[in-house]
Amino acid sequence: MINFEEELNKYEPSLDVEQVENVVNNNNLTDVTDIVRELITEAKGTL
Repeated sequence: MINFEEELNKYEPSLDVEQVENVVNNNNLTDVTDIVRELITEAKGTL
């Protein structure tokens, strides 16, 4: 039978997941909303 308390004590979070989280949170990533806003701004400027 599985001893859940023992398994929880052995748990260590993956370093890869923590590294990805830090990269995502510390970078200013462009998303679709940013691209659409830029396109609208450019279109308004050329009309």
